[in-house]
Amino acid sequence: MLTEPQRDIIKATVPVLESQGEALTQHFYHIMLSEYPEVRPLFNQAAQASGRQPRALANSLLMYAKHIDELDQLKELISIVTHKHASLQIQPDQYAIVGACLIRAIQEVLGPDLATDEVITAWERAYVSLANLLSQTEENLYQRTEQAQGGWRGERLFYVADKVQESSIITSFYLKPVDGQPVLHHQAGQYLGFRFVFPEGEQRRNYSLSAPANGESYRISVKREPGGLVSNYLHDTVQVGDELRVFPPFGQFTLQRPQRPIVLLSAGVGITPMVPLLEEALSTGQDVVFVHAAQNHEVDPFYTWLYELAEQYPQLTLFKCYENNDSGKAHHEGMLNEALLGSLLPHTDIDVYYLGPTPFMAFVRRTLKKLGVPDTQCYYEFFGPAEALD
Repeated sequence: MLTEPQRDIIKATVPVLESQGEALTQHFYHIMLSEYPEVRPLFNQAAQASGRQPRALANSLLMYAKHIDELDQLKELISIVTHKHASLQIQPDQYAIVGACLIRAIQEVLGPDLATDEVITAWERAYVSLANLLSQTEENLYQRTEQAQGGWRGERLFYVADKVQESSIITSFYLKPVDGQPVLHHQAGQYLGFRFVFPEGEQRRNYSLSAPANGESYRISVKREPGGLVSNYLHDTVQVGDELRVFPPFGQFTLQRPQRPIVLLSAGVGITPMVPLLEEALSTGQDVVFVHAAQNHEVDPFYTWLYELAEQYPQLTLFKCYENNDSGKAHHEGMLNEALLGSLLPHTDIDVYYLGPTPFMAFVRRTLKKLGVPDTQCYYEFFGPAEALD
């Protein structure tokens, strides 16, 4: 339990975290990934190389320090983190490794003048408190999915029932359980976790579910990433009949069900969870505006299916935005901009869900604020580590 003086010490470290947080987390990951190879499968090396993972952790530590007296302010961040952890089956003993490496990084980066005995003790206790909160929340998620109809805990073998190329860079995989038993009804917008075993070592990933729940199978739609070990393995090596190790579905990027018109904004592979969200929204009878941005028609998945859906549901407004519209199949050529987005919103009493590359999401967040859409009516998800959009 943190004492009041220790809480004050944590809050006093906020300026240091603001100025040196990313250097601290980079050093933390260097220590942990070099000295504890057993945790490497839990971290995407591409996110490490790009700096996204260290930035995400630095932001999380900063938010924790700022709100150490009011953790209710971090409910959304904690929910995002625990669902991501659960999808990769993070276990309590792994938190001890993280804690030891984090405290060591604080000592080595900040030095003895800043990382005094009092500061280290306060952060040790603060970390234990946070780790207990996260691991207990994750245990609750594990128990809930294990006890639900069709649910399970840990990995379960699924085989590839079908493999369909959706665009030049995105392929869908239809997965059925090897045991032939029912599968957990996921919520639209959630994702599956996977464990892959390669000669180079184990890798874990999560991929958005791109089809509504049916109790029998799942579908993921995966973008081929240049140099991506797992995505290229799925595209090039995995065939119909092959088996994959699958963790249960998790995620909180789901429809909130208020009776307002819904706007779905996606870019690139961000379209994958939007597909089941769209189908669920249409099933409620609500008006839906669906806007998707892509580089060109060749990389745009589900094109024909979406237009068939628009013919079936008059309450659906579909808009395509291509950077290169040589195909003539988009409504707009160029990047989505503020004026265009503003013209597509019916009004500001709407619920907006958005997902795509970080620059796209940052643009959408800024623009929605300018247009007067309240933050409480905006929902987003991240592929990979959560990052600050402001």
